[in-house]
Amino acid sequence: MSLRNLFGRAAFVSAVIALTACSNQPAAVQYSLPMQQAWFEGETVFYVTTDVSDQAMAEKMGANYAPRLRDAIPNYPKPPRQKTVIERVYGFPNGEQRNVFPSAPTPVGSQSTDTAYSPIWLMYAVKWVDPESAFELTSEDAVLDADAKGLVNIERTNIVVNCPVVPGP
Repeated sequence: MSLRNLFGRAAFVSAVIALTACSNQPAAVQYSLPMQQAWFEGETVFYVTTDVSDQAMAEKMGANYAPRLRDAIPNYPKPPRQKTVIERVYGFPNGEQRNVFPSAPTPVGSQSTDTAYSPIWLMYAVKWVDPESAFELTSEDAVLDADAKGLVNIERTNIVVNCPVVPGP
């Protein structure tokens, strides 16, 4: 066996041991994050917010300020079929209701079959034209239908958030 092959195998074995050691470490510290509720296809889902590209919003949500999340925003206009890591999330800046997610892992966890889900979201602000007529929108279809009927205005922001959907209580 050549010296080159010996070093290559040693490096491979070291990498496998290092990766295995990291994945089998017992959790020494637990940390609690505030769990939020959102809508997905008429059902309540739970999520945590870990990172936000907007400093004021990050502070308000108790999350990390992560301006580089903006790097995930594709150039617009993007081709309709171009998939990116970023998904829309519909937020209501006046606090009328919960956010609306267009996807979620189904089921939540390692057995998810939803290939469209991503925890990286680009915030779309939804504002009611007549706030007195507001009602709960519980799916992306409902948000887009309300927009088509002129009941809401939807504005794309440059705020990117990392909000993974997690198992509920």
